[in-house]
Amino acid sequence: MKSRELQIDGMSCNHCVMHVRKALAGVEGVTVNDVQIGKARLTVDEARVTNDMLSTAIERAGYRLVGIR
Repeated sequence: MKSRELQIDGMSCNHCVMHVRKALAGVEGVTVNDVQIGKARLTVDEARVTNDMLSTAIERAGYRLVGIR
């Protein structure tokens, strides 16, 4: 398990926060620790979750992943 902080573009309100939280929680192997406007902190199982999977989940929710730390 590894911690990740995602930088996300397009979020502007608490509704956005809920959308992103739900999208990321739907990825098997992801534990959502915190979501705020413009960022999310997660714990991921690197054996099951790729950065592309995280990006896809965020894009499907209507936002754009701009960075991962």
